[in-house]
Order: sequence, then C-alpha cells, then structure tokens
Amino acid sequence: MATVMKKGAAKRPLRGQIGKRMPGRSGSIATEAPPVASLGKPDSPRISLFGPAENAEFLATVNGAASGVDLGARTPGETHGLTQRLSHASLWAFFIYMAGAALTFVTQVAIARMVGPASYGIYAYVFAWIALLSYGATLGFHVAVMRFVPTYLTTKQPPMALGFIMLGAKACIAAALVISLIGILLVTQEAHELDPELAGSLLIGMATLPLVTVYLAGGGLVRAFEALISALLPERIVRDGLVLTLLCGAAYLTSWRLDAVAVMWMLFIASAVAACITAFASWRHWPVELNFGKPAYAFREWWPSLLPIVIMVFIDTLMNRTAVMLLGWDGYVKDAGIFSAAANMAMLIALPRVAVSSAFAPTIARLSAHNDVARLQTVFAKATILSCAGGLALAMPLLMFTETIFHLLGNGFSSGVELTRILVVGQLIGVAAGPQQQLLTMAGHERAAATLMAVSAVINILGCIAGIALDGVVGAAISTSAMLIFWSISQAVYIHVRLGILPGVGWTVKARVRSEQSDKVL
Repeated sequence: MATVMKKGAAKRPLRGQIGKRMPGRSGSIATEAPPVASLGKPDSPRISLFGPAENAEFLATVNGAASGVDLGARTPGETHGLTQRLSHASLWAFFIYMAGAALTFVTQVAIARMVGPASYGIYAYVFAWIALLSYGATLGFHVAVMRFVPTYLTTKQPPMALGFIMLGAKACIAAALVISLIGILLVTQEAHELDPELAGSLLIGMATLPLVTVYLAGGGLVRAFEALISALLPERIVRDGLVLTLLCGAAYLTSWRLDAVAVMWMLFIASAVAACITAFASWRHWPVELNFGKPAYAFREWWPSLLPIVIMVFIDTLMNRTAVMLLGWDGYVKDAGIFSAAANMAMLIALPRVAVSSAFAPTIARLSAHNDVARLQTVFAKATILSCAGGLALAMPLLMFTETIFHLLGNGFSSGVELTRILVVGQLIGVAAGPQQQLLTMAGHERAAATLMAVSAVINILGCIAGIALDGVVGAAISTSAMLIFWSISQAVYIHVRLGILPGVGWTVKARVRSEQSDKVL
C-alpha cells in the first residue's frame, strides 16, 4: 500500500511504494498502519470533501485477469494493450453474469407461473428482507476482503491476511445468527396479525439468512484468492439452478400445493448447498502461505475503510429493494411481486456495468495509487464505453419483447410492462455513466461514495412513499428511476470536480474533437 511520510520528513517515497510492515507481531493487534492518500486532481489538495479516505488500494483481484498488469508502462501503445486486456476480462465476466442472470430469470418465471401473483408477491417481499439483512450481516467483509487480503499477500504479510479473514468470518457468522434469532422472535410474536403464508415464509427466510451470509462472505473470500468462477458459481448458478430443479420436481412429480412457503423451503435447501460449495471453494483455493503463523490484527487500519463499505453495501441493497419493501409493508403484496419482476428485468441492463467493474477494479486501484490521472481517465473511458454499449445491446430486445416476457409470467402480471419501461430509463442513464461507484471506491473516496449513496437512498425512500400514495406501483417505479438518474449525475459531478476525470462518453467526444482539430492544423 502507498505510504505517506510524516510532515518534516526529509524524503517522500513515490506514490504506490510499498509501505513498511505492520508493527504487530503474530497473534497481536497491530497499532499502526500507513495511511493512503486518496486520488485527486493533480492541482488540488488531497483532502476529500467528506474526510480523509485511507487505504486507496482496493485490490479486488478478479481471477487474476488484471492482477499482473504492469502499471509502469506509459506509452499510448502500452495503454491500449492494457485496456484491450481488460476488455477481454470484462467479456468473460459479462458472460458469467449473463449465464447466471438467464438462469435467475427462468427460475423467477417458473416461480411466478406455478405459485401465482399473490404468492409470488409474498416470496418477493420476504426475499427483499432477507437480501437486505444478509448483506448487512456481512458487515462489508465480502467486499473488504478483496481489498486487504491481496494487499497483505502481495506485501508478504500472511499473518495480517489471516487475521482479517478470521475476524471477518467470525463477525459475519455472529451477526447473521443474531439477526436471524431476533427476526424469528419478532415474527413469532406478531404471527397472529400476519397472513399464515407470509408468517411461515418469514420464519423460513430468517432461518435462511445465515446461509446466505455464508456464501456471500465466502464468495468475496474466494474472489480475493483470484478464483472468479468458483466465487460466482454457488450464488449465480447453484442456488437458482437447484431451486428451479426442486420447483419443477415438486410441480410435476408430487401433488403438493405450491405457494410462497414451499418456495422458501426450496431456497433454504439451495442456500445450504451453496454455502457448502462456497466453503469447499475457500478451502480449495486457500493460499499455502496462510497455513503458517498466527493471525495478526490491525483494527485501526481496517475500521476506517470497513465503515463506509458497510454503509454502501447496506444502502445499495436497500435502494434495490425499497419499492418492494414499502409496497409489501403497505399491504400491496401482489403489486410488490409485479414490481420485483419488473425491477429484475430492468436490472439486466446493469449487468455489463457490473462485469466491467469486476474486470477493471484492480487496475483502477493501482492507477489511483500511482496518481496516474491520465491513464485512469483512459481506462475509465474504456470501461464506460463497454458498459454503455452492453447496456444498450440488452435494452433494445428487452423493450421490444417486454410484453412477451410478462406474458410468460402468467395472468396478473400485465401491469409490469409499463413498470419495466419506466425502470429501464433509469438503468440506461446509470450504465451510460459507467462504473462510477467502483471508481470512487477504488480511488480512496469511499466516504464520498457512501454519502452520495445515502442521500440518494433517502430521496428514493421519500419518493417511493409519495409515489405509492399518489399513483401506487407506477409512482414507485417513477421515483426509483428518478433516483437512479440523480445518483448517476451527482457521482459524475463529484468525480469531475474532485478527481478531474470526465465521464467516459464525454471524454471520448472531447478527445475526438481535439484529434480532429489537430488534424486540421497539420
């Protein structure tokens, strides 16, 4: 990690130079950690508007695709080669995400057709709560582990890596169990006031929560070990694939009545299998160097970065589920299911941005650590163009066949067509802006990213409450789409003002205009 010398020091190391080893011995708590200055414009002070951001090297290595990139190269040809290799990595990640999304879509269609709109609404409402609570129970470990573990392994500090893994794993499991028990107690006390199907689904969902937390946190750990496919397989393929298999088996081989409770039992079984596979993948990809020595800890280094990550993870999940949770809370359970189906379809457009973020994240972290704004601008522009192109390629057929898709869901889902088209507008603006959230996080501006996200989340909650009161589920969709547009614009403004980086599409147009002007001069 980069080292910032104390004031008055005779010599200042280059940005990106590896800092000194942690003073804590094996089995002890390290009391000091070298801070890392956040990336900013070359002619501006290196102080974030939202406070100092530490540990800017967020090394979220993805299957080794970009981990070995030489950032010392600075020629245009080498920069082009860098972005080309990252483009290939993005395509592989995109294919994996698309395969998982296709399986998830088929599973959701099967659930909707077999249980009906009302039961599907209950399932969507319960799943929204489980997703929110399970991501919160990870305490940001599934993201932070991709930041600290590769750094410690690179700097030959396996005790620190082991300490972070051990502490994070224990904290995640403990938090998940506590939240699960509290949830079960609350549902049990209020069961007499709830619909029996809703109460039963909530109880099973709370029991599923620790399993979901395990495969989420474990997936982040496996990614930190540079095994993207093994990390994505349990959640993206195994879980939904097993739910689909159990659902079809129950529908065609038994006489069971399928409802939300039955689907939640299937999700519980599938989540248990996914958690076991994730644990096996962690053991299989476990680095040899972590087998020696006792764990060491550096709470002072970890905590400043963990807090904004926890906030961002929780708020991000909340933003995706706000409308569903508010609709279900107000008693519009059927509308909650329809909105969930529409939102899931619209979110397909964001998959290219997610894939691009996964592939470009390590390089963004390294370039920001070197304060290489020029190459960071080039890489971010490339990421934005790929994100925008992929989003448009998915949006066109989705808008053309929206009615056909909702017809597959069965009777009662026709109102989802209008909702999907409204939500697609917001998603398109988001993918056109590129992986801005990832750029802020990797460049050491986690607090700014968390603040912008929190403001957007509050606006979304208030907007959804007002929208539901005025126009029901359509009002919720308009509010959600407007929030996505506001969030994208606010991030773009901050990135340009504080980092001196233009949005990718804008930078490309500006560069082309300059090139044409130069050609005319020549």
